[in-house]
Amino acid sequence: MVLGVGAGIAAYKVCELLRRLTESGHRVRVVPTAAALRFVGAPTWAALSGQPVATEVWESVHEVPHVRIGQGADLVLVAPATADLLAKAAHGAADDLLTNTLLTARCPVVFAPAMHTEMWEHPATRANVATLRERGAIVVEPAVGRLTGADSGAGRLPEPAQLFEVARRVLERGSAAVVRDLAGLRVAISAGGTREAIDPVRFIGNHSSGRQGYALAATALARGAEVTLVAANTALPDPAGVRTVPVRSTAELAEAMRAAARDADVVVMAAAVADFRPVAAAASKIKKTGAGPAPIELTENPDILAELSASRAKPEQLVVGFAAETDDVLANGRAKLARKGCDLLVVNQVGDGRAFGTPDNEAVVLAPDGSSVPVPHGSKESVADAVWDAVAARLP
Repeated sequence: MVLGVGAGIAAYKVCELLRRLTESGHRVRVVPTAAALRFVGAPTWAALSGQPVATEVWESVHEVPHVRIGQGADLVLVAPATADLLAKAAHGAADDLLTNTLLTARCPVVFAPAMHTEMWEHPATRANVATLRERGAIVVEPAVGRLTGADSGAGRLPEPAQLFEVARRVLERGSAAVVRDLAGLRVAISAGGTREAIDPVRFIGNHSSGRQGYALAATALARGAEVTLVAANTALPDPAGVRTVPVRSTAELAEAMRAAARDADVVVMAAAVADFRPVAAAASKIKKTGAGPAPIELTENPDILAELSASRAKPEQLVVGFAAETDDVLANGRAKLARKGCDLLVVNQVGDGRAFGTPDNEAVVLAPDGSSVPVPHGSKESVADAVWDAVAARLP
């Protein structure tokens, strides 16, 4: 691996990322910019990586490092990727060892931007990011939080553990061609389980942990997509590089998914959505009276999947639904696929310790033409990859 380091204060966090990469068995060559060494010095990078550290093309010229480093890499990860580095990469500048390496690399390239919010949101930066994504590079969304000084906002470098997971998923995908099969796509994914308030304390909900939806988001990012994740009541950390929108109720999830779907090429409804909600929630906690509980009048929630399928933002938009069933899985799944009008429906059996809250899953991907693709039992990441394989096969 090549770990490129830009000149940002977040460079100190990359030391922990480097430690995780080397301890997991990867051979890592750190290539910082000259200015990056003002934040973390070359001896630190050399000691942590066990590899020589250089910033200029004039060192060890007989080894042609400006070409060889990029040619021999399985992954190039740039963190922090400053606005200056993103601009140079987008326009093909090659004025130091890192930018030369980016031009010669034929492996997957991942940029983890970190900068002040104003710089991240500037039209020039956004245009450079769009250019890099169109070329197949993976540009993760920065985290939102405390920046340099007292400022807060979008532009924070994701945590080292999260960036390590991004690198791991990208490397698992193999070659650059396979990694980039979702490059340039915008995807909107829902995850978790909605909650409908009965009173300020109690709610109607379900057992969904959001793990499968989060795996879909992380996998789509690793395959090059720009991802928006609408997360309903999960206890999971936000996936690095994914724009996460937290929601609670079905109404909030519907509104967030409508907004995310407007610009999406693929919409995936993986959240477990409550079918019913109380007609009215009590303003204060409902107390025992000794006379038994009062009936709770319920009403149906909107059918978000059917709505998104019927009112697509663009004709070529693909819509994928999920169906959690306890019995007659395939029959119920095919009936649901017909009702919802989506392009694919991923059906899985739940209950008795299956699917909800577990790290593993198995499913069947159904299509309107009657075809079905079984997804064997495995990790939720492997199930996510199988879902995206089915989506990629239907992309225009």
